[in-house]
Amino acid sequence: MYLFRLLSGLATIALVTADCECGYRARNSTQHGEEWMFTEALETDFSVIHDLSGNTDWIRQRFNVSAEDGRGGFGKSFKPSNVEARPASAGSIDGNANDAGVALRVSSMIEDNLVLSAELDSSRLDLHWGSYRASMKLPQVPGTCAAFFWYFNDTQEIDMEFLSAQFDHTNNVYPLSLVVQSRQSKMAGYDATKTGTYRRVNLTFNPTVDFHEYRIDYLPGKVAFYADSQLLVVMQGEEMPTRGGHMILQHWSNGNPLWSGGPPKSDSLMVVRYVKAYFNSSNPDHLKGQLAACRNEGMTPKDTCLIPDGTAGDAVSGGKFFLKTTDATTKEAENSENDRSDRERGTAISSRAGGIAHSGFVLAIVLFLLEA
Repeated sequence: MYLFRLLSGLATIALVTADCECGYRARNSTQHGEEWMFTEALETDFSVIHDLSGNTDWIRQRFNVSAEDGRGGFGKSFKPSNVEARPASAGSIDGNANDAGVALRVSSMIEDNLVLSAELDSSRLDLHWGSYRASMKLPQVPGTCAAFFWYFNDTQEIDMEFLSAQFDHTNNVYPLSLVVQSRQSKMAGYDATKTGTYRRVNLTFNPTVDFHEYRIDYLPGKVAFYADSQLLVVMQGEEMPTRGGHMILQHWSNGNPLWSGGPPKSDSLMVVRYVKAYFNSSNPDHLKGQLAACRNEGMTPKDTCLIPDGTAGDAVSGGKFFLKTTDATTKEAENSENDRSDRERGTAISSRAGGIAHSGFVLAIVLFLLEA
């Protein structure tokens, strides 16, 4: 028997496909036989996108962080031009179609004591309980921090961070830092290494050679981290996030020898093949409408789609998509902010969310028991 749960949150009915009318099911390796249902999906196949300027799901970021505020030898300047679409049809990076995706560049060139960096954020700010996955190929050039994370504010943040200066190709050591920023990390000066919500694990593969899928399962009172669907770490407790937030892809350097190192001696690229997110929204009105529509059609949770576990092969090929990615042609999708510190960043992002970010701590409703 599989225990089937729906986590309270929200859903946009338009995002549920005809084959997945009642949502999506994810299996969680932290408890044998348990499945979670999420009512929405956001999938982006970056290998087919030619122009990011009009994409409605993702926003290229523009802002500066001073050396002092970023605690580095240099400041950071996040530029939309450092987020580059590299579709397979265009030959991708260095003419290699196997590297198709969106490239986040850290430049070796310094401008006004700022390292040119890259950030791409999801436009949705109401991503609550969910399973968040990204296929990424990490940079080989030492001296940068590449990151995939979920973010509400500076005390509710879930990070997977790769420090290329720590990669030891001779001894096949490839560390991955797993972080949950919390109230404890705030009291520690935002140094999560001094709290119980930081782990460093060594990957069993070289993340710079090919794409691999990195996954964050954000559940009530618990966060689980995966690589190619292999469970790495589970963090639990009251310090786990509770709010709705958004996804961030980021690649930067500021010369801090204790973290990013660098700046890189040559341009460094982090390439993202896809992002797949299955989630409930933090807006309760959406969930109410979704469940009503599902009941009106006489459906049960068996009318959901099982999300396959992503493998290394899927990370390269793209694997299963429930939704189709197309090039959007709308207004420029670029966020432009004034200079700000890392800590100010949370206030800026949260203010964009308005009143949709909060839905309370947790309401887990046991709906059905499904046959294995």
